[in-house]
Amino acid sequence: MTLDWSRIGAGANEPLLRPRDIYAAIAHKPWPYLRQEQGEVLEAWFKRKDDRDVVIKQNTGGGKTVAGLLIAQSTLNEGIGKAVYLAPDTYLATRVREEADRLSFTTADDPNDPDFRAQQAILVTTYQKLINGRSVFGVVGDDRGEPLDLGVVIVDDAHAALATTEGQFRLSIPRSHAAYEALIDLFAADLRVQSNKVWEDLQAGDFGAAARIPYWSWVEKADQVMSILHPHRTENGFVFTWPLIGHILHLCAATVTPRHIEVRPPCPQISAIPSFARATRRVYLTATLSDDSVLVTDLDADPAHISKPVTPGSAADLGDRMILAPVALNPNLDDEAVRVLAKQFSQGDRNGDNVPDSKPINVVVLVPSTKAAAVWESYADRIHYVKDLEAGVAELKTGHVGLVVLVNKYDGVDLPHEACELLILDGVPQPMDAVERREAVALSGSPIRRMRDVQRIEQGMGRGVRESSDHCAVLLLGANLGVATHDPRWLELFSPATKAQLRLSRDVATQIKGQGLEAVRTVLTLCLDQDPNWVGSGRRALAEVRYSQTGVVRPDAVAGRVAFDLAAAGQTSEAALKLQAAINDLEDPELRGWLMEQKASYLYFTDPVAAQRALVTAVKSNPHVLRPPAGIAFSSAKPAVAQARVAADFLSSEYGDQMSLVLGVRALLDQIEWDEERTKESEHAWQELGRHLGFDSTRPEQLYGKGPDNHWVLGPGRHAVIELKTGCTTDTIVKKDVDQLGGSIRWNKEQNVGVQSIPIMLHPSRTIDDRGTVVDGMKVVTPAKLEELKEAVRAFAVALADGQGRWGDEQAVRERLSHGQLTGDRIFQKYVEAPIIP
Repeated sequence: MTLDWSRIGAGANEPLLRPRDIYAAIAHKPWPYLRQEQGEVLEAWFKRKDDRDVVIKQNTGGGKTVAGLLIAQSTLNEGIGKAVYLAPDTYLATRVREEADRLSFTTADDPNDPDFRAQQAILVTTYQKLINGRSVFGVVGDDRGEPLDLGVVIVDDAHAALATTEGQFRLSIPRSHAAYEALIDLFAADLRVQSNKVWEDLQAGDFGAAARIPYWSWVEKADQVMSILHPHRTENGFVFTWPLIGHILHLCAATVTPRHIEVRPPCPQISAIPSFARATRRVYLTATLSDDSVLVTDLDADPAHISKPVTPGSAADLGDRMILAPVALNPNLDDEAVRVLAKQFSQGDRNGDNVPDSKPINVVVLVPSTKAAAVWESYADRIHYVKDLEAGVAELKTGHVGLVVLVNKYDGVDLPHEACELLILDGVPQPMDAVERREAVALSGSPIRRMRDVQRIEQGMGRGVRESSDHCAVLLLGANLGVATHDPRWLELFSPATKAQLRLSRDVATQIKGQGLEAVRTVLTLCLDQDPNWVGSGRRALAEVRYSQTGVVRPDAVAGRVAFDLAAAGQTSEAALKLQAAINDLEDPELRGWLMEQKASYLYFTDPVAAQRALVTAVKSNPHVLRPPAGIAFSSAKPAVAQARVAADFLSSEYGDQMSLVLGVRALLDQIEWDEERTKESEHAWQELGRHLGFDSTRPEQLYGKGPDNHWVLGPGRHAVIELKTGCTTDTIVKKDVDQLGGSIRWNKEQNVGVQSIPIMLHPSRTIDDRGTVVDGMKVVTPAKLEELKEAVRAFAVALADGQGRWGDEQAVRERLSHGQLTGDRIFQKYVEAPIIP
């Protein structure tokens, strides 16, 4: 006899709603039980399932994907509406569907799938599929039909979703496009008034140049801008963005670089995607989101809900990691020696005698750029870019490969167990689009910038540990990453579990401090071989760790979102008032100035005069914002005082201990580099170098739009007028650069009558071009001389940090300045060369 199972128990059972019950009812479970952490998270979500926005925070490898799928299925069972699971890319979407298959859940990959439409399947797709100007889910103003109503949207890897969302609302117009030249012609005079130097850099194609088109010019010429851009709205590069920003073009910031003009609003107008904006439930899954504010600014999440994240009861569900920064152990350890160590470990040579003594392991190196990958080329068995990443990761999971470099991919990669046992972070990804680069420079000293960098570091460090039973040793290369593991201002921003592992790793590091790489090899082996003492210490360190029960939702970020929504609704005066209320409570001067610029842009629509006054105030707090149309009144250079006293005061206020001093100075010097894409960062670092050495150090061109890149008061009546050409690749100093230095000398003499102006240029060459006329008294800081200067400054910091630490002692600082020939009367004699005149 054959039984009809569809009739058995059908009338007695209601659909299961509680996610844990749904899992328990699965006939062929992939695991007998959910992990404790998953169960805790699901129970906590179920109690808050009627909250529209919920953030779920779990350590990497904590089982967030399964939790997200169970929440989606629960919503379907409840009859709330259609369920969508968003992954960062197609590769990860495929992995999610595979996970759903193991749970016996029905999935779809097409929004038109009948099962999805009938609320019988979970749609697993990418962020890009939902959020774009031609979204198949529907866009405001689109005549292709009604938007899809959704019951729940699961946003996996929320940090990646934010980057995608910002990109979808950004119109990037390449230099090769006709609209680029048309906009340049339209705003040439406005850009030149802001900064003639930056204008010339843009014209010359200097990659590091970036300038925002003044908002008042953008608004005044809005009709002309529309006539330039509108005809291209259906072209590739425009078609998926224009419907999202075309109607708010007047509120957008337009930033010019030699490669692109980027147009983007202050916040993504996510209401343009009704399926997401009106979804009954929105659940954000994340392991590394340290600043929850971005969910508010980018996705218009409810701040009250976001500030109460759902977490497991304990943060101890993280795999074993030993995290070391070699430069923080011994400042004399150079990165090249670490590369040799990494290669040897990949070959099974733990003691460095070039004879294998252990099992070879996979070593994975994360680098932020092609340039950073080049230094690993002679050591790498593979170098993978995003386009071939899937095959590269699959190969690592199948067995031993060796040393593998992944370029600019710090998230969305799972490398469990033997796929990666030694992970190396060689730098942190830097902002690449024009607006983010400008913001990064403007907020370089702000806690906001540190928070974003820490998030990227956490993302990278999470690649090698995917579950609690996993283990991975982590090495952080370079002084910047060393600072992040030592400076309390950075450490406090890491997740609770990572902070615990950093503290434990520091306990180990303390015992080998000052030793060489042999000691590093020894302690790495403790983690790689899972030494019982090490593993026990690690478990104890995590046992008492708890997640924070309060999310970081900054009031200024919430105000920024509300202000933008008001402005988009035509209430620009109210928008300005909303921002000002938040600005009043800020102590961070860089962020105050940055937000004041945005306030001024809103205020301009109703009160242009008040907007200019606001911009004057903004520049005083942050010199990297737009200068008002009337310009900024010149402030005379400060009279010279005792260099050693100023340096000692600055150093003692900046650094709290010896290692902070040494690492901080090294990190600063690392930012002065010969890189055509990072010239602004070099100019900022050079200004900070002057302050470290006790000079009155300013950036007149940045502040006034005139004068040199940098200006140091060396002593009574002696000024160094400094132009940085760290982005130049020419074999000679071309005429325009020599002329620029000469113009800056004249400017200084006009502004500071009677002083001696010493012309200094940082340039990879000291040969003057045939068409150039050398400036009298000109000196050149060449690559060789810059390296000598860096070494002298590093030695200066190390000497002051030695012993009791005397960097706040004026006499000690004076002695070290003199010893390193870093005094105002010697520095530009010792660390310069005379130009060569053909």
